[in-house]
Amino acid sequence: MPALRTSIVLATRNRRASLLRSLDRLVHADGPPVVVVDNGSTDGTAAAVRDRHPAVVVVELPTNTGAAARTVGVRRAGTPYVAFADDDSWWEPGALERAADVFDTHPGIALVTGRVQLAADGSLDAVSRKHRAAVLGSTPGNPGPDVLSYPAFATVVRRDAYLSVGGFSTLLFFGGEEHLLALDLAVAGWQQVYADDVVAWHDPAGPEVVSRERWALQTRNDLLVDWLRRPLPVALAATGRLIRRAVSDPAARAAVRGWARRLPTALRQRRPVPADVERRFAAAQRPLSAPASG
Repeated sequence: MPALRTSIVLATRNRRASLLRSLDRLVHADGPPVVVVDNGSTDGTAAAVRDRHPAVVVVELPTNTGAAARTVGVRRAGTPYVAFADDDSWWEPGALERAADVFDTHPGIALVTGRVQLAADGSLDAVSRKHRAAVLGSTPGNPGPDVLSYPAFATVVRRDAYLSVGGFSTLLFFGGEEHLLALDLAVAGWQQVYADDVVAWHDPAGPEVVSRERWALQTRNDLLVDWLRRPLPVALAATGRLIRRAVSDPAARAAVRGWARRLPTALRQRRPVPADVERRFAAAQRPLSAPASG
């Protein structure tokens, strides 16, 4: 049999039913090995997975470590490439083989992000519309547009490259952690690309409207990334905007408090990226001026 090239790592917490539905699509007798990292669930997640999918490796963490749980799974994976999934996502058959082919033929690529299709109606996710538009252009010889922003559940990584930059940040915990990973891989000289034929399906298990708590968490982390890696004027301007909003917005005040508690650690870990990386990252954050066709 050919050597296994890719494993799937999935971190979860207290979403047993959704997780089991995703695993039903991910786990196959001849498919890639799957590692589930349980972030201290209290709903019987680990036992349910072992009962329904005994071939899945289950790693039980005593507490919730957020996105860093994925790194635990990557360390357990025994393959050169690792695909992430969430407990409400899955990979289309054949997608991971295509991603592995990209890595095999392009040793300078550390990360492939795929096309995200929404399970509810089959439509293309907004992030994939931006990737198709190639806002950062394409490196000659690469199989798709360059990227510096993506959802973790739709990415496949070169294991050694991911671990070499430390994986997902423990400081950020959860929300926007992909931005920091993208910057650190870019600074380390790795390429990151979009592949339209590597398809991930997403069936969001959470509420359609982003909660104030989730907005505050995401906003806190976006500001922390600014202080961790971006130029000081960018970080200061973003901080000023958030503080002004906090005067009348409780969610913004929560974001400011969370940022302030973590700022001393962020300053100790601060490593501003080179100007060319900052320019490309800023371009990746801008919204498309109009929806891409197709």
